[in-house]
Amino acid sequence: MLLIVGTAVSVGFGVYGREHDATGAETGQLFFSDMVNMKIWFTTAAVVLAAVQVVTALRIYGKISIPRQRPKWLGDVHRLSGILAFLFSLPVAFHCLWSLGAVTDRGELRPFLHSIAGCVFYGAFVVKVLAVRVKRLPDWTLPAVGGATFAALVALWATSSLWFFTTVEFPAF
Repeated sequence: MLLIVGTAVSVGFGVYGREHDATGAETGQLFFSDMVNMKIWFTTAAVVLAAVQVVTALRIYGKISIPRQRPKWLGDVHRLSGILAFLFSLPVAFHCLWSLGAVTDRGELRPFLHSIAGCVFYGAFVVKVLAVRVKRLPDWTLPAVGGATFAALVALWATSSLWFFTTVEFPAF
């Protein structure tokens, strides 16, 4: 059932992005000099926070033993980093879907992969959030879904922020 819900979210975003007439308008840049800079820095922040979540999960599940004794606040840091990563992703996703839409027909590989990674990320995220609450899943489920969520976010970052950092320019604030 969880996979059905996650797949529906992924497909729903993809269909919306493909069928919605992209406005091309900027949706808001907050305190950044332009929308692109906001998206690049927010996506980078989301990836850094997601990396914190991966490391804290590894410690929580005993896959690493640094620090030797697990701090009581580690679970809180794990949850907070995940929430913040998700919140940083929302304005970026909104702008991408509303203003740009899904890029599937221009023959360009990077934007196409970026669009797919965005849909997969939100579908995997929904599965991960739901899987945390289900107690009868196999032990490997949560790490697998969490890993897929992180991998999709890294793919998003690599096909947008990293590409911009290395191809266009180092973005300003």
